[in-house]
Amino acid sequence: MNRSLADTPIDRLARFISDLDYGSIPESVVAKTKVHIADTLGAAIAGARSQESASASQAMHSAGSTRLWGTGLTGSPRDSAFINGVAAHAFELDDAGGCDHSGAVIMPAVFSALHEIARPVDGKRMITAVVAGYDAGRRILEATGGYDAHNGLGWHSTGTCGTFAAAAAVANLLGLDASATRDAMTLSTSFSSGLWAFIHDGSQAKKLHAGRAAEGGLLAALLAAKGFAGPSRVFDDVWGGFFTSFNKSACQPDLLSEGLGDVWKVNRAVLKPYASCRGAHSAVDALEDLLDETGRVPQEIARIGLRMSGMLANMCGAKVAGAMAPTQMSLPFALAARCVFGTAGLQAYTEERRQHPDVQAVMERIDISVDASMDAMAEPVVTLTFRDGFIVERMVPRATGSAERPMPAFAVAAKFRELATMSLPEDQVETLWQKLGNLEQIRDCTEIETLMSGHAETLPTFR
Repeated sequence: MNRSLADTPIDRLARFISDLDYGSIPESVVAKTKVHIADTLGAAIAGARSQESASASQAMHSAGSTRLWGTGLTGSPRDSAFINGVAAHAFELDDAGGCDHSGAVIMPAVFSALHEIARPVDGKRMITAVVAGYDAGRRILEATGGYDAHNGLGWHSTGTCGTFAAAAAVANLLGLDASATRDAMTLSTSFSSGLWAFIHDGSQAKKLHAGRAAEGGLLAALLAAKGFAGPSRVFDDVWGGFFTSFNKSACQPDLLSEGLGDVWKVNRAVLKPYASCRGAHSAVDALEDLLDETGRVPQEIARIGLRMSGMLANMCGAKVAGAMAPTQMSLPFALAARCVFGTAGLQAYTEERRQHPDVQAVMERIDISVDASMDAMAEPVVTLTFRDGFIVERMVPRATGSAERPMPAFAVAAKFRELATMSLPEDQVETLWQKLGNLEQIRDCTEIETLMSGHAETLPTFR
């Protein structure tokens, strides 16, 4: 077994992840990372009120001292990484644009890893580990052909590439050397899994993918720390390799290490203001823009046209208003909810509102067409036809929460407070928000974990 490092893309990435320290990260990257840490924790604290989180917690029967966020419960580090990962992804409000959902796999893993380190971990080390995870997670997805090529085959990249992201983050937090860091990342590929089969029915399986990736990445790094060797050729063009198994078209292994230290992949990650699949977000933005610019109200809309790629239509084109999981994957529902309730946020997805007859009536007036000439990852084109015959059309190239269309700071804070107060007292939420805003000054990150202790297990499940 060859444990020495050469100069392959995975070797270069392993050295970068192992050597990365806080002082080498630009201030703008630190600031963005802190936003994503807080955003993910807010989503997870709310997600503790989900049926998926409750079921995962009950199924694990876990014992240990690691916090299950938003609750008064604890578990082992591995089980907590899994359950907190499920909670973070439960309401579709965690970030995207990384591995894909990087925050939901990285944050549960690194917080669980706190309990595997003998000395306190300060905020700067936490930020550094998270940056490492975002970098690795996006790089493996890009090297595997990108989102459309990989997910188009039926793999859910949050599960398949998320293990790699979590392993890199934990390896950095543990202070592993470059060889052990490579072992952590290559071992993580043996935990890669997650299929898009959930899209065809009311399955909640998608929520498991973030949890399993967090748990798998954590375990891979812990094994590597104890000398467990990873497959050194898993990123070569060999039978059983990651690229040859997870994408049938050409991959680009060099993207694993291209621009290291110059291109920070956390900058590619996006926040989610709406409680739905990211594929629905730009259409909601287009609707908002058109209504604002025309001065019209939703009640004046006669029909809504949606022109989209085949991949987007398969992913979120169904007119669904039933169980929560598939409804959150429905672009037509998100538009209808915005028209009827004035929001596509979490409160639009209560059981009562999912069954509201006015939502169904709006969805019946939505016309969906698949444009074979559109790129798989192209955003949909929204056409509004008003009752007086006036027609307007819009395609938003990058949705709210992206660098091109950022969420204002007040909106990010409001989202955090709304979600966190679902499981925590308001005064505790405010303290947590302030601490996260000054994370680089925290001397022991278990202080953050303590502030995430809540009472979700005693409250009604959000339905």
